[in-house]
Amino acid sequence: MSTPHQAGRPRGPANRLARETSPYLLQHAHNPVDWYPWGPEALDRARKENKPIFLSIGYSACHWCHVMERESFENDATAALMNANFVCIKVDREERPDIDEIYMKSVQAMTGQGGWPMSVWLTPELEPFYGGTYFPPTRMYGRPSFPEILTSLTRAWEGDRTGLLAAGTRMRDHLQKESRAVTAGEISAEALEVSRSMLASNFDAIWGGFGNAPKFPHPLDLRLMLRHHARTRDPQDLAMVVLTLDRMAEGGIYDQLGGGFHRYSTDAQWLIPHFEKMLYDNGLLVPAYLEAFQLTGDVNYARVARESCDWALREMTTPEGAFASAQDADSEGEEGAFFAWTPGEIQAVLGEKLGGQACVWFGVTDEGNFEHGSSALWRHETAQKVATHVGVPLAELETAMEDARRRLFEAREKRIHPNTDDKVLVAWNGLMISALAQTTQVLGDGRYVSAARRAAEYILTHMRQPDGALFATARAGRAHLNAYLDDYAFLVQGLIDLYETDFDQRWIEHAIELTGIVGERFADVEHGGFFTTSNDHERLLARLKSPQDGALPSGNGVHALNLLRLAELTGRRDLALAGARTITSMGQLINRFPAAFSQALCAVDFLAGAPREIVISGEASDPLVQALLRCVRAQFLPQKVVALAHAAADTALMPVLAEKTALGIQARAFVCRNYACGTPQTSVEGLRRELGEN
Repeated sequence: MSTPHQAGRPRGPANRLARETSPYLLQHAHNPVDWYPWGPEALDRARKENKPIFLSIGYSACHWCHVMERESFENDATAALMNANFVCIKVDREERPDIDEIYMKSVQAMTGQGGWPMSVWLTPELEPFYGGTYFPPTRMYGRPSFPEILTSLTRAWEGDRTGLLAAGTRMRDHLQKESRAVTAGEISAEALEVSRSMLASNFDAIWGGFGNAPKFPHPLDLRLMLRHHARTRDPQDLAMVVLTLDRMAEGGIYDQLGGGFHRYSTDAQWLIPHFEKMLYDNGLLVPAYLEAFQLTGDVNYARVARESCDWALREMTTPEGAFASAQDADSEGEEGAFFAWTPGEIQAVLGEKLGGQACVWFGVTDEGNFEHGSSALWRHETAQKVATHVGVPLAELETAMEDARRRLFEAREKRIHPNTDDKVLVAWNGLMISALAQTTQVLGDGRYVSAARRAAEYILTHMRQPDGALFATARAGRAHLNAYLDDYAFLVQGLIDLYETDFDQRWIEHAIELTGIVGERFADVEHGGFFTTSNDHERLLARLKSPQDGALPSGNGVHALNLLRLAELTGRRDLALAGARTITSMGQLINRFPAAFSQALCAVDFLAGAPREIVISGEASDPLVQALLRCVRAQFLPQKVVALAHAAADTALMPVLAEKTALGIQARAFVCRNYACGTPQTSVEGLRRELGEN
């Protein structure tokens, strides 16, 4: 796989970033800026010379990060200003979410907003005194220029250092106060209903989704709305999800040729995305489409889930079998150039007649909807409306468009591809492992679980420290950096989903082992819940907990549900109590603003529904066992665990399997809830009836 592009200037001498594994840091390894990676060398120099730190945080797929590099970090005069007056540190936010979170909170507190590239100035004691995001090379967009900022802060450091130090101390105190806040409390009986109302009040009834432009997919909110629908049977809950999933799948945010979702839409219509593709977005969206397919039977949702998984297998799989992090928004120096089309380009591939039909099908016009007269492909018009417009029978047109789609994809493959950030992040791999395992469960394609197994094996074999703890990231044969809560929580979730797919109990063994490390090293013993970093982690300005969801689900919310699921599978009461305490550790916050805690509320919903333990007794090769599993997996049953009681099953590890093995008799299904099991079922019809009644 390729790494992110170097910008246009000739490659100068290498700086210290050349020794790093992050493609984002390597991209800056030949800037004239005297960059340091975050670490003792840079921090010691800042203290020794009593110099302020310029901290620049971004990621490889970030368009405006590339822009700021070209405009400022490759400019010799700007670099000279930076080098003379600051210790300059470059951080990949994906490798160091702990640093990113601390200084993002600082920038948001200072300016009311945040984003990447993030630019923060720190005292030698790492206390932030000024910050922002992108700064242009000359004054524009209502922003001062980057050289102006550098010059102004240099003068302030020389002439009013006491004021800057005081500002940094105030921000440090603010962060540390937040990190010590007590948020525990019992979850309100109305929390789920209030969440439902808050999400509905923020819903876009025309284009779907929540909020205005720029519009993000919010897969956790969509999955929680599906659970609200299952609980209340209110058709409006399902309608909101259906509209959103339909509009996204039709939009430019979805890659109409190659599958997979871009990061977010710049408009309310899901038309023009920021074109980077992130592994985590797709790992989160695939389960949302699978669950909607279970509820509605709409095969379009199954298609989108399958195509998104196919994108990951085709374009994101590393040689070791894990998954790369992201694909760039830019190619050939322009955002979206790889994905956009003009009518002439389409007709050059398909010919005038078929090309003209494809332009109508994908919304490509002479004036374009994107830049330079080009268009992002989208499917806003219905197939029937397009067929009527072009005067072709619907079935004939759909067949022709499948051929057109294939040929356009093949032609696009000959373009210069966006670069791929090929580092392996445990957390994001955990999300994709879950997505692939669930896709095999629902759609029955073994390719996906095979890929999930390979990724899990790589992480468990090559990304472990000598004491069994995880490393966070790996690339080019080198794994390093202490793993974070998200790494453990998302991987444990993936391992549980793997077990419920292939029923190999070693996945549960690994999940329990990693859960033990989380309990020992991340737990807030006093107030409950888990810190973002372990107790042996590098000491930073504050040790945060981050219970609310962001672009990624809350690690606390994910692990709360992990603990509850493992408790059901293993019968361990300590895990059940830990899961419940994790939820209540966020109780005050959840009650106050439940719409920010959809992942935690999925765990609340799991408990509220009195989860079912579904045990299939028999060997996986038995056709009846497979038929019973298909019956379970075809239905939307979020409050359940599924296990297989086969002859070699370890009933000590999973007591739920005890006394349920088939022992040579016909395969059976047990549905248990509240410490009681229903009558064993020996037919699909009986199991379907039992699931409906229980």
